[in-house]
Formats: sequence, C-alpha cells, structure tokens
Amino acid sequence: QVQLAESGGDSVQAGGSLRLSCVASGSAYKTHCMGWFRQAPGKEREGVAAIENGGSPLYADSVKGRFIVSRDNAKNTLYLQMNSLKPEDTAMYYCAADEATGTDCRADYSYLLVYWGRGTQVTVSS
Repeated sequence: QVQLAESGGDSVQAGGSLRLSCVASGSAYKTHCMGWFRQAPGKEREGVAAIENGGSPLYADSVKGRFIVSRDNAKNTLYLQMNSLKPEDTAMYYCAADEATGTDCRADYSYLLVYWGRGTQVTVSS
C-alpha cells in the first residue's frame, strides 16, 4: 500500500507563491508516477502536473509557466511550487501516485492515479 500526506496549503493574495509537499510511504515502484490534481467546489477534478521517477515534469496548460513539479526520491517527497497564483487556482490540491509509466503518467489525468492523499487547501484572494 501507499500512503500520501500533503502539506503547505494556505491563503494567499493573487500574485503570491506557495509550495506544496507530499510525503509518500510504501513501495517505490508504486510511486513511479506522481502527480497533483485539484478540485474546486462545484467543479470537476483537474489534473495539474505529473512526473515519473527519472522523467521530465508535465503540466496542464492552465498552470504551465507558473507551477513547477519536482520530486526528491531520497526524501520520498513530491513538491509543487506555485507562482503567480490566481484566484482561479483556489481549490483543494491532492497528491496522487501509482505505477504508471510513459504516456500513462499524464498531468491532465493525474486524478486517475490509484493512490491519493487527503488534500491541502489553497485559497487565492484577489
């Protein structure tokens, strides 16, 4: 099994920055693909970013150029650096992971990964 625990959510003003963290426990192969997705009240889940172990980061168009996803395998931690935040970025952000590889590890469908954390709230005010 895999357990994921997010942290770092907060309330910030538009234009600000936040760094989310996700600590993973469990088999390394089950966290080969890790990603972030978000869900705002009344809206559908939206994949944000994904990264394979040893792979290049992938982003949804809505966050490209503003968000940076990275992972530190030594610390079993996934990060999401969020810059130039906008009110429309307000949502619950979830970390996700599973064994997906290649084209199955996608930013836009990161919510389809098997293992999820409980989420961390990000609120951006104008």
